[in-house]
Amino acid sequence: MDNSHIEIQTIYQPGLALEGTYQLPILPFSQNLETAKILKKTNMASRALAELKGIARTVPNETILISTLAVQEAKDSSEIENIVTTHDDLYRSDIAAQEFSSSAAKEVYAYSSALLHGFNQLKHTHLLTNATIKEIQAILEGNDAGFRSQSGTTLKNETTGEIVYTPPQDISVIEHYMGNLEAFINDNSCCAWDPLIKMAVIHHQFESIHPFFDGNGRTGRIINVLYLVQQGLLGTPVLYLSRYINQNKSKYYHLLQAVRQNGVWEEWILFMLEGVIQTSYQTIDIIEKMKQLMQAYKQRMRSETNLYSHELLNTLFKYPYTKTEYVEREVDCHRTTAMRYLNELASDKLNLVTKVKGGKSNYYVNHALMAMLSDVGATRLETPE
Repeated sequence: MDNSHIEIQTIYQPGLALEGTYQLPILPFSQNLETAKILKKTNMASRALAELKGIARTVPNETILISTLAVQEAKDSSEIENIVTTHDDLYRSDIAAQEFSSSAAKEVYAYSSALLHGFNQLKHTHLLTNATIKEIQAILEGNDAGFRSQSGTTLKNETTGEIVYTPPQDISVIEHYMGNLEAFINDNSCCAWDPLIKMAVIHHQFESIHPFFDGNGRTGRIINVLYLVQQGLLGTPVLYLSRYINQNKSKYYHLLQAVRQNGVWEEWILFMLEGVIQTSYQTIDIIEKMKQLMQAYKQRMRSETNLYSHELLNTLFKYPYTKTEYVEREVDCHRTTAMRYLNELASDKLNLVTKVKGGKSNYYVNHALMAMLSDVGATRLETPE
């Protein structure tokens, strides 16, 4: 059976006979997950994450990475749910003013906002609680419906219409499993599994509980990166995991279902660990190229103009589509001064940004950064041994 095209269908028919039942485990369960293959891959993933964490620390202003990569992650994660937009639409949107170039761009920025909200909550409490998970989903969906309170939700093969999985139906059962998951996430003494193995189990369990009417996939992918931050494997939420899932979407859904049907945890965990490895090295590549590009901009701004300040440089990389208002705010200067800075940077002499007319105001596009973000990760990496 091909489960590569699974869609979530919510059907309000209390008492409906449901198929494809999977008995969710209480975590932790007793099955041995630390096989030789998994341990080898876990070590590789740990090394990749350690390298990524170290490289990320070398960027002087962490908000540049968080802002830029959160939008990239949001774009790829949303595409998994068939919410497709372009870099151009994304960066022409103004989240501060709540002005979006398309409905898809609005949804992508909701994902970015939800990710950053979860990160800020985690920094404050050091916990990843169900309250925070509900807040993340509420930001994604623009409502506070909370956990599902009506039965009838099933997952179907969108090609055949066959029910492939039925998540828990009763609100008390959903709350029971989510309470167990919350304890499993936050109690490091509950079992001896490596945090990366736990992450793979957490993701599968959350997607199988399927606690919300909408937004489960995107919420689950946000939980992945926040858990890695909570465990100290990352300092900031910069792991670019959704691109890997997008590139392997059919296999992702197949393995989710294979665990439910046949208990093949090893294949699922190996798949998730490979995702950590590949996306860690892709993100390292992005960070290294971004640093090189920032250094090149810095040298030209210093040698060919009298404009250089680290605040202005940071603005060009924090906002690939920069507007006068952004420079005013970030550099703390008058609007006329901000406009002069940007126009000089866009001059034929410098050509560090490209001036683009966009509705009521102009955008100044960091074209070199945009080209780099579009190119990096477009091809799959070979996993270093």
